[in-house]
Amino acid sequence: MKTKSSIALAVGLAVLLWLGLQRIGSTQSSSRDNIRSQLDRFAEAFSYVKQYYVEPVESENLITGAIQGMLSELDPHSVYIPQKEVEKVTEEVEGYFEGIGIEFIVQNKILTVVSPIVGGPSEAVGLLPGDQIVRIDGESAYGITESEVMKKLRGPKNSQVQLTIRRPGQPENFDVVITRDKIPIYSIVAAFMLDDGVTGYVNLSRFAKSTAKELDEALTKLEAQGMRRLILDLRFNVGGLLDQAIEVADRFIPGGYRLVYTRGRVPGSNEEFYSSNRSAFRSYPLVVMINHGSASASEIVAGAVQDLDRGLLVGQTSFGKGLVQNQRLLSDGSAMRLTVARYYTPSGRLIQRPFDSGVMDYYLEAYEDEEQAQPADSTREIFLTLAGRKVYGGGGVTPDTILTDLKITRFTGELIRQRIFFEIGSAADSRLLSALKDFDSFYQQYEVEDNLIAQIADACKKHDIPYSAEALEKDRDYIATMIKAEIARHRWGSESYYQVRILADSEVRAANSLWPLAEQIYQLHDWPVPRVNR
Repeated sequence: MKTKSSIALAVGLAVLLWLGLQRIGSTQSSSRDNIRSQLDRFAEAFSYVKQYYVEPVESENLITGAIQGMLSELDPHSVYIPQKEVEKVTEEVEGYFEGIGIEFIVQNKILTVVSPIVGGPSEAVGLLPGDQIVRIDGESAYGITESEVMKKLRGPKNSQVQLTIRRPGQPENFDVVITRDKIPIYSIVAAFMLDDGVTGYVNLSRFAKSTAKELDEALTKLEAQGMRRLILDLRFNVGGLLDQAIEVADRFIPGGYRLVYTRGRVPGSNEEFYSSNRSAFRSYPLVVMINHGSASASEIVAGAVQDLDRGLLVGQTSFGKGLVQNQRLLSDGSAMRLTVARYYTPSGRLIQRPFDSGVMDYYLEAYEDEEQAQPADSTREIFLTLAGRKVYGGGGVTPDTILTDLKITRFTGELIRQRIFFEIGSAADSRLLSALKDFDSFYQQYEVEDNLIAQIADACKKHDIPYSAEALEKDRDYIATMIKAEIARHRWGSESYYQVRILADSEVRAANSLWPLAEQIYQLHDWPVPRVNR
């Protein structure tokens, strides 16, 4: 009887879909008949699988697979989101979750704090990077999985959880009771002044609901510190909300300029978005950094800045995602994200790369460097910026200046993956730093000792990583900087980590040497006087 019920369900589904299609008045009769026959074919295949497959099959799994298969025929960005993942996706867009507020890893089966989130309850009770959570509400946390961490540490605001902490360098464990709260997921991971005293640096990692507000706060802070030019780092920013991309571009482009436009099959998908005078216009030379991992909303910002000659783009050609998706919740709580339009930069460039060769090649090709040497390729369509500079279509945004990204050895890459620098930096003997009471003196004076570098060999044995003295020597300066950055994170927080880490970032150093070119682009237009103090 169960099999017959499942068959009836499948046939009923097909009939309901067909009846729904009957209501679309604009669909011609012959088209309806064709769709009905295709749905009949699906119901026939579904029924046969349910009745004769070698093992029992859940109807839900078959329907889910059918939806996933249907969307995979469209493009790489039209996807099905299972119910259990919808909350996570929503959190990333909304920009917050409810929990204790830590970044964490499970290292050697031990739950370890990477960093407490600024302003969160874990920071308030004094948790530090490197702290090991050994018990949660009295139960051992040894061997805990990441999904179990989420279940145990997240929870409703004002609920409490008791943690037992092992802190390196302290002889005894101690307990803390943390009251869960609303935890922001920040878009800006770092905002600080570079050593020259006039260049601000902002690292923008995503576009969520609070992004424009965070950017305003960061720029205001940097302007008060004497910033007269800005590096906006969009590397590895995979995108997010379209309206926030427009808001970010609007901060740098005065009112009346088209920032981006969309075109789709349904008239409601055709929109044009212009800069406004609602927010304070930031008028100073601008360098925007992008790479192969910059996609979607970050490409909208980069494309607008380049097409309107508002700043200098540097780095590598961006990913090339120029499709706009709408997310629709389904009746069971799952969701479907469907491409409804393509977006174009102000000059008319379609950013989307071709995806005819399949999803795997689509993603792999985005990170290939063979075509990054120079953009002057006669096979690519040429567009003109507002001032008549040549820019290129054909997928992704190609920078004005190509930078060679940092190359480290495979050995050093494995040390990063296994969080060896974090392990060494967070456990560094505080007595070594006793003379350096504040971050500024640490930043200016401290050099990583040889004995900390030597700990890498022991860490490799512990984590079963093949040791390479040759690779260690080749990347020694980079490795020392990464350890120093982790020490800074442990003592002064995440922003201090990024401020030190940038010392090993050759691309940022290169970007900071290109201000004469950025100034030339900035002078191409007579931008209005800003409504902010500089």
